[in-house]
Amino acid sequence: MAHLEETAVLRTQTDLTDRPDKTMDNNINQIPERAFHEHVEKVKNWTNAFYLDTGRSPLYFIRTFGCQQNDRDSELAAGILEKMGFRGTEIPEEADLVLFNTCSVRANADHRFYGHLGRLKPVKKGGWPLIGVFGCMMEQDVHVGTITKTFPYVDFILGAGAVRTLPFAVTQVLFNGSRKQKTVNLTNQRGLGDDVSLPIRRSDPHRALITIMTGCDNFCSYCIVPYTRGRERSRSYDRIMEEAENAVKQGVKEILLLGQNVNSYGNDRRKRGEENAPDFASLLQDISRLEGLWAVRYMTSHPKDLSDKLIDVISGCPRVESHIHLPLQSGSDRLLKRMNRRYDAAHYLDLVRKLRACRSGITVSTDIIVGFPGETEEDWRATLRVMEEAAFDAAFTFLYSPRVGTPAADWYDESQHEIVQERFERLVEYQNELSLRSNRAMEGRIVEVLVDGESRRDPSVLSGRTHDDRLVNFGSVQKDLRGGAGDTPPLLPTAGPGDVVRVLVKKAGPFSLDGEIIRE
Repeated sequence: MAHLEETAVLRTQTDLTDRPDKTMDNNINQIPERAFHEHVEKVKNWTNAFYLDTGRSPLYFIRTFGCQQNDRDSELAAGILEKMGFRGTEIPEEADLVLFNTCSVRANADHRFYGHLGRLKPVKKGGWPLIGVFGCMMEQDVHVGTITKTFPYVDFILGAGAVRTLPFAVTQVLFNGSRKQKTVNLTNQRGLGDDVSLPIRRSDPHRALITIMTGCDNFCSYCIVPYTRGRERSRSYDRIMEEAENAVKQGVKEILLLGQNVNSYGNDRRKRGEENAPDFASLLQDISRLEGLWAVRYMTSHPKDLSDKLIDVISGCPRVESHIHLPLQSGSDRLLKRMNRRYDAAHYLDLVRKLRACRSGITVSTDIIVGFPGETEEDWRATLRVMEEAAFDAAFTFLYSPRVGTPAADWYDESQHEIVQERFERLVEYQNELSLRSNRAMEGRIVEVLVDGESRRDPSVLSGRTHDDRLVNFGSVQKDLRGGAGDTPPLLPTAGPGDVVRVLVKKAGPFSLDGEIIRE
């Protein structure tokens, strides 16, 4: 019976990987770059009139769910809106345009999105604010149907990565009488062009999120991404380098390269006949050579595609972060096969050993799913054994979340919830011990930190990250700035966002370090 089950799993996964790229669907309409600029100007004329009529610019608010690629798309959306004359606000109730950027990877993101969307119903009066939804959830018919039927006050919906169509969507609502009708569904619209030509408003001016590829060809049996983001598509090497160079000229200290599987960058181009298309190791090395950059980060790396060439780059390029995020998902070879991960625990641990050996002090973080359908106590213990040997410095742990449309969703047994929850809590406790052990090794050391700004917990404390991606909190002001007669001249705040400072680590916790800034 087990043999038949595995055969069925493999057949299902083969069928999935043979699917055509959803972005090549004949139903997709492409909006050329010229039309993009025409719609931008049309909305800009409207915002100018709005200002003359009200004495203020129209305000926008964006709420983002999900991964860093969604963060990147939201930064582009903010840049486009500001180019069209909108200004940002942190209060959704005062916005004239509210955008939701959605994620479909896990159920909690779905629920949070619908909760926030529902709270806007009593806010919307007289057709305002305009409400738009885009992102991965809008690539699934079930969510599109829910929006149009249950939340008819949403004005427009766009697909994943379709931020170039935002000006077109706004003009459809403002000028075509669509606000008096049903939700405008533009999920079949895409914009032609490359991100480098788009305006962007970075949430952190010292950090650039740069997408190097979109989509995924791996079809892990639990993952919805290939159905929402499509197949792998690598951006032009020249355009990526241009964007990175421009970012550094603008004062960016840190670049984060994004892709569902950055290690497979360029594979699609080589399959199409571009024999000399650069791979990820070459791209990472070239970006790390940009003067003025403090660190180059990247995520996510798939273990099956992590090459010795990439490990050599990590070893030999000081600006490449001293950290790698390498999702394990499970330490059980049986479950890894059912997940369609295409590596086993021994291969994964061999990669970790190579990484630890190639660079002193490198940190390794991971993703782990607890409760994947069919998981046994032995499968779970196999994961603990890999965690022990790998000694992860940090881990993102998740309860399995069934995603409609993926093979694993059909295998889900909700009756196992209590057992899975108990395993999850024990696994998290063990990882917290590993993380604390790793961080305590930093006590008494002086580390360099790229400052992000004030800590979310305490505005009198600054926070930032080390080159190996540890969160550090430290004092922001040495003494009262008012000073006074006979006093020592007051000191200015020790640092600000984008500064690189040296911090003496005084105390470690499982999730962060506390320290004192070293004043030169």
